[in-house]
Amino acid sequence: MNLRPMLPTDHTDLIRLFKTTPGVALRDADSYEATVRYIERNPGLNFIIEDEKEIIACVMCGHDGRRGYLQHLIVKPDYRKKGLGEKLFTVCLSSLRQLGIDKTHIFVFKNNGIANSFWQSKGWALRDDVNLYSYTSSNSANA
Repeated sequence: MNLRPMLPTDHTDLIRLFKTTPGVALRDADSYEATVRYIERNPGLNFIIEDEKEIIACVMCGHDGRRGYLQHLIVKPDYRKKGLGEKLFTVCLSSLRQLGIDKTHIFVFKNNGIANSFWQSKGWALRDDVNLYSYTSSNSANA
C-alpha cells in the first residue's frame, strides 16, 4: 500500500469511493473544479492510499490559518481495522503542526455511527458547546 499526495487526476476515482461508502454525502463542493481549488489552496495536506493502482483510502485536509479541518476521511470497508484511517489523520496533523496549527476539527454526520465510533476511539472529543450554522449563497439544495 502506498500513501501519496492527492492529485486532481484522482477525482474520478475519489468520487467512486465516496459514492460506494455508506455515510458519505456528495455535494456540489465535491465537483472537479472545487476539488482542484481545495488541493491547490492546501498544498501538501491532502492524501490518498493506494493498493496497487486502486484508491482505497483518502483524506482532505485544509486550514484557515488558525485551525485545521479534515474532510472525507474514508477507508474502503474491506481495508478497515488496518490503521489506515489513523495513518491518514496522523500525517495531516503532523503537516498542520509544521504550519503552526495545533487544533483540528472534523465534521461527522450524527447518523454515521461507524465514523463517530472511530473518532471517539482515537481520542477526538465530541463537542457539545458549539452550534454549527450553515449559509448557502446559491440556489442549489446540494451546495
